[in-house]
Amino acid sequence: MDGRELMRAVKDIGTERGRRAWRSAWRNRRTDAAGLPRRGAERARVPGLLTGTEPRPGGGVLRFARSELLVRVTVGGAVFWGWDGAGPTPSYAVVGSGPEPDPRAVLEPDTGGGWRVVSERVTVAVSRHGAVEVRTPGGTVLRRELPPRWWEPADPAGNGAGAAAGARWMQRSEVPADARFFGLGGRAAGPRLRDGEYRLWNTDPKGGFGPGDDPLYITMPVQVVVADAGTHLLFHDNTWDGRVVLREGEEGAGSGPDRPGSCELRMEGGPVRSWALVGPPARVLQGWSALTGGAAVPPQWALGYQHARWGFGSAAEVRRVVSGYASRGLALSAVHLDIDHYDAHRVFTVDREKFPDLPGLAQELAGRGVRLVSIVDPAVKAGDAVHASGLAIGAQGAFVRDALGREVRGEVWPGECAYPDFTDPAARHWWGGLYEERLAQGFAGVWHDMNEPVSFAAFGDPTLPRSARHALDGAGGDHRAAHNVYALGMARAGWEGLVRLRPAERPFLFSRSGWAGMQRYGGTWSGDVESSWDGLRASLALVLGLGLCGVPYSGPDVGGFGGSPSPELYLRWLQLGAHLPLFRTHSAIWAGRREPWEFGPEAEEHARAVLAGRERLRPYFVTLAHLARRTGAPYVRPLWWGAPEDRALRDCEDAFLLGDALLVAPVLECGADRRAVRLPRGRWYDTATGTAYEGPGQVLLDAPVGRIPVLARAGAVLPVGSPDGSVVLEAWAPARGRTGGGLVVRDPGPGFEPGEIERYAVRWAGDAVVVETERGEAVEGVVVRGLQGRS
Repeated sequence: MDGRELMRAVKDIGTERGRRAWRSAWRNRRTDAAGLPRRGAERARVPGLLTGTEPRPGGGVLRFARSELLVRVTVGGAVFWGWDGAGPTPSYAVVGSGPEPDPRAVLEPDTGGGWRVVSERVTVAVSRHGAVEVRTPGGTVLRRELPPRWWEPADPAGNGAGAAAGARWMQRSEVPADARFFGLGGRAAGPRLRDGEYRLWNTDPKGGFGPGDDPLYITMPVQVVVADAGTHLLFHDNTWDGRVVLREGEEGAGSGPDRPGSCELRMEGGPVRSWALVGPPARVLQGWSALTGGAAVPPQWALGYQHARWGFGSAAEVRRVVSGYASRGLALSAVHLDIDHYDAHRVFTVDREKFPDLPGLAQELAGRGVRLVSIVDPAVKAGDAVHASGLAIGAQGAFVRDALGREVRGEVWPGECAYPDFTDPAARHWWGGLYEERLAQGFAGVWHDMNEPVSFAAFGDPTLPRSARHALDGAGGDHRAAHNVYALGMARAGWEGLVRLRPAERPFLFSRSGWAGMQRYGGTWSGDVESSWDGLRASLALVLGLGLCGVPYSGPDVGGFGGSPSPELYLRWLQLGAHLPLFRTHSAIWAGRREPWEFGPEAEEHARAVLAGRERLRPYFVTLAHLARRTGAPYVRPLWWGAPEDRALRDCEDAFLLGDALLVAPVLECGADRRAVRLPRGRWYDTATGTAYEGPGQVLLDAPVGRIPVLARAGAVLPVGSPDGSVVLEAWAPARGRTGGGLVVRDPGPGFEPGEIERYAVRWAGDAVVVETERGEAVEGVVVRGLQGRS
């Protein structure tokens, strides 16, 4: 859902919704004026000179004239450092108490009066002024964090910033001149983050967005930096509002000096603490997954094609759409119901006139292999039964309150609403129990919307007042610290509630907003991307960027949310979506339809092939889902994933790897029927023609309106679906004199079983290609492809 309808109403101040939006905005302003401490005079502080050290396991504490720094290298190679008493925990991103210190890593003197901690995978050095360097084991500097600078109240005892507001701070960093920045959550302008400012504040952009819009629904202080010297991930573990200014470097001409790349981070408060991981991209993401938790594995059916719409309007219309897919032989796994199925838009209710027997409808659709998925918004209509049950939780109820203890109210679709405090364990437990109603209605999954959180406002920030109070899991604080983790807490509440209610089934949950670690509870989607070619390109950027931040399951609203795409744009979007983890069409109540047959007979035929292709690849997506949980590797990977030293691949943003086996080159330009494709090293087969191409390099491939270029890596083995519904192995011939292989994880069922990893090797035996298990046993029934294209 987006704010477009709201904005129309606000323009007409005579409407009821418009009047409520104005009242909400003024109420927020008055609340913050009374509840936020005023900023008075401030003074700057830097660490000063090093005065002493104290060794500790994995590193130690370095004391400066006006600050102190904890440095710790952990088992597995992750590096932590925190200023002024900031430790690794408590943290909303890091699981448990964090990794154990590496007992082999010790604090020792470095050159220039500094100190360092050396480990097998990384070296971290601290200068006598407080600059922190992250180095490779060989000593090459990957990142240099200059000493931080704080702005603190000149009168700590007065009504200045004080402890309540925290000290603002800034951190400048330098990276190699050839480095490229990626990450920072879901960025429409990515995946490569060019020079500019990026805000760290989860935001509903109030309408369809494109590459120029920032910030969006998911922001994370997570950077992946790729350079010739190596790859590293840097995570500033701070949930407050902030801004990141990035500047790519420039290599000097001839013997001229390099200008390093730079990052400037300015935060409005909160701790100064960071994590760094170093190594090849696969190792870096594996370490990030170990630090923040493995990704939830979606149910097998959630890896198929799904259809959503705001505005189905009735059970009869849902039946009509599902029957339309079935009668035309079009694959469909799930249907998503938006807020129009609620009674007056109130969460955990049903409009009995439009959906008189929702459990019966769900059972009927399940018999046809189609699941129902429900939207869930966090805002609770003031005065209804859900609100009353929340008021009975604890001493003050389950909802966010202001500095005076009054319940904070906002304006959302049902009208005046209260907001659960998802940083309160009791509120999370209560909220998770409410999903019993959704399960009783027959829903097989949920999608969380409007959880940045959104409160309609005619002006100002469309969210809760910054002075609103939150439990913050016992730490206490206000919305400045809680805003960015609000949706993360909601996802946790929903996930844990669903697990309690149905412990034998993996929940299906995805959320519009979130923060670092959200992959533990499910995935996300693009939100309200605009129906344009720019929106199509932004869809790919979001999925790639989120995957590098540890969120592997995501996808866009195919066709865009708010417009009416042309048949060509719809097909190109469908072709891209068929190769992304979450494959879902969705549209607004005012937008054009998204059923394939609405775009004409030719588009319908092409869509049939696209949906059949996704069904064929579904076993491969099952494998990628389980490997993502085990290894942290996203399903969708940038082309440089296996060769970050290849500068041409680092700058390629219009194609991607799907696992290790496939390279997908979507068509992102109107009218294109051919496109250039950049190939990583090795042999690649065009899956449509069988033609072999050698990388690294660039090739020009046909891309007629009915398909996009998809290439298979020589030597790859992947599981695919056969027409009879069984799973078979498909192998692509390796080049002569070379071997290949692949990993396969078959669907273990609906529960939490991890699934067994099957390892296969591919080799030539005379004039035949054979596939063997890891025990050397030949595998029968393998479909071998690429033989006609070999040389």
